[in-house]
Amino acid sequence: MKKLFVVALACSVLACNEKEEQPKDYVTFSGQITNMNSDSIFVRSRDYSKTIKVNADGTFSDTLKINEPGTFTVGDGTEVTSVFLKNGYDIKMTIDTKMFDETVKYTGEGSENSNFLAQNSLKQEALLDLDELSKLEDTVALNEKFESLKTEFNNFYEADKTIDSTLIESSKKQLDPMLGMYKSFVKQKIDLNTNLPKGADSPNFEGFENHAGGKTSLADLKGKYTYIDIWATWCGPCKAEIPSLKEVEEKYHDKNIQFVSISIDDDRTHKDVDGKPSWEEANADWKEFVTGMELGGIQLFAPNGWQTEFIQDYYITGIPRFILLDPNGKVVSADAPRPSSEELIKLFDAEGI
Repeated sequence: MKKLFVVALACSVLACNEKEEQPKDYVTFSGQITNMNSDSIFVRSRDYSKTIKVNADGTFSDTLKINEPGTFTVGDGTEVTSVFLKNGYDIKMTIDTKMFDETVKYTGEGSENSNFLAQNSLKQEALLDLDELSKLEDTVALNEKFESLKTEFNNFYEADKTIDSTLIESSKKQLDPMLGMYKSFVKQKIDLNTNLPKGADSPNFEGFENHAGGKTSLADLKGKYTYIDIWATWCGPCKAEIPSLKEVEEKYHDKNIQFVSISIDDDRTHKDVDGKPSWEEANADWKEFVTGMELGGIQLFAPNGWQTEFIQDYYITGIPRFILLDPNGKVVSADAPRPSSEELIKLFDAEGI
């Protein structure tokens, strides 16, 4: 009987150990938020979404059952950051919303992957500073810089062997497209500075339809500084600048400057009742928008949208884009600050407008 009891006890202990060793099929996610913006946070991916209540003291805790390990977005409705989740992890997050990306920290089982994401985000912000990159003067310097950046990012990815291999693989896969996007943007800046420096004759346009009636050419605008807005009715960022543009127009209405907006609405972005591409609809929508929004200044319609020679001569591949010309039709800035930027007024002041 004694032997049987010992055997039974051993089996019981083994069974308990096996039960304890079984991995949990969920993530424990908790943390502390300083300077909360909301009483909840969300955790989302392409196929997952959950809202977690945040207590009055900024603490939160919940369990999340994840189908596949991966990177998830965490946000409070104002800012977002990234966390790497996998069933079995116990992640604790601390963050101050006043300095969102700079303060996010993770502890607990599996936290090294989320800290890698936070560090990667800060590294991208530091190394891919467009203001600094735009100081590159030629394509040789551009190519050398971006080869150096690629090496630096890859070294960072390889530095910590404890990071989940799928996360490293995903980061490497995204590297070339990300750098390519930034490189293309900076090259556009270099092309502008090389081909259209301050003092260069501006590319010309002739006979653009004027919303007020008739046709307008660039030669008609000489005699005053000219601030040109390249935009379209479908462009969200363009429309977001309208209130600021109206304020600037009002502030400088009696100064030696005129404000010109050139729409590049075209048949690709406007359809007729049958769903077919339509220049007529593009033109009609432009006229209706200008009237309905009570847009000021000189409102012009580019005859060939993106393919208009003036647009291509200014290397415009994204909108809104702003241009400042002097009274003689020469370039002051081929990529001027937006109306919402304080830098625009500084530029006007520097020119004595």
